[in-house]
Amino acid sequence: MLALEKIRNVNILRIYGVTLFLGLAYGISIALTAIHLDAHGFGKETIGDLAAWFAGGLVLASIPMGKLVRRFGAKRTLTVGMLGYALCVTLFPWISSFYGLAFVRFFDGACSVTVWVSCETLLLSLSEPEHKAHTISLYAIALAIGYVVGPLLASLVVRFATISMAFALAGVFALVAGLYAAFQVTAGTYQHDETKPGSASSAGTILWKIKNSCFATFAYGYFQAAVVLFLPLYLGESKGITLHQNTIIPAFFAGGMLLFSNVVARFGDRFGHLLLMRVLSTIGLTMILGFVYLDAYPLMCAAVFVAGASLGAISPVSLALQGLQCEEAEYSRATSFYNTFYAIGILVGPVASSRIFAGLGGPSMLYHLAAIWAGFVLFSLLFARDDPRVGRPLSEAAGSERAS
Repeated sequence: MLALEKIRNVNILRIYGVTLFLGLAYGISIALTAIHLDAHGFGKETIGDLAAWFAGGLVLASIPMGKLVRRFGAKRTLTVGMLGYALCVTLFPWISSFYGLAFVRFFDGACSVTVWVSCETLLLSLSEPEHKAHTISLYAIALAIGYVVGPLLASLVVRFATISMAFALAGVFALVAGLYAAFQVTAGTYQHDETKPGSASSAGTILWKIKNSCFATFAYGYFQAAVVLFLPLYLGESKGITLHQNTIIPAFFAGGMLLFSNVVARFGDRFGHLLLMRVLSTIGLTMILGFVYLDAYPLMCAAVFVAGASLGAISPVSLALQGLQCEEAEYSRATSFYNTFYAIGILVGPVASSRIFAGLGGPSMLYHLAAIWAGFVLFSLLFARDDPRVGRPLSEAAGSERAS
């Protein structure tokens, strides 16, 4: 079903292994971060501010990351990022002061974006044009498996031990991922060649090429960061959802992403990535609006699942679109810009959402998240012709490019 025979480079499979362990660590952390902070007396606005420190690390590290990957190599930056994240997630529950937590969250973000840019640059450079979305979707699936299993492990550990032990387990998974990257991913799998076409492209040229992907990843970062922190609080306060039920909610989102990312990626490879992104956004914003009116827990889980199958599947498709719009020599810079917009969304989303939640209530917070996605839909309609696959299958278009 996942068509792994299309993956012809063993390093791609090894990157999936790193991503799986990273996803387990993320899944545990995501399920427990807001709950842990709330239990220790931090208010909604403070939780949003700490998320902003995390995003600040993402933004500041993502800007030079393309140059760092070219300078030190993707393997080295990937390994350093994973080991740094392992340290941050392990320390997090043991720190009680706001500024101590802000410091750890900042470096958590810097290490995370180091991993993302390294992995995505490698995958884009190693994958073939007609299978880019397929390759990136399997990367997303490896991450989603961790997101599904991680919250379940978090719920199990919290039931029998402590939240601190759960974060320590996340640190172990991240450490394993870092060591696996160091010893299994082959050095030199991505080599930047300054003589290749496109290497001299300006930053503005690259940004204009990938503007739809950047808007989409901004919207996803904004949405993801806000929902992870405040949807559990909204459901607990307004819908009567218990702590145990709340820790499982993220697994449904990841489950939708897990089951449908590869399916929608194949549609994107064949019929056009931007068109598919627009359809997925429309479905996802409908699910966001549904939380205002849904009261039954099973229906909420179903809505989260569909949101994961739609909004969660956008990232690999948008990254594949970017890979088709850029030359290989531009990949590290383009991926750096792409993650910068994702980071800006993570930076702005929790801060704005916390203020809206605290001042206007949970429903208004959900309405404004839906509005962000509606904005992307309109933007993608305006620049619909930017998709190089519009009107013809990817395999046919890729053949034309090779012939030219």
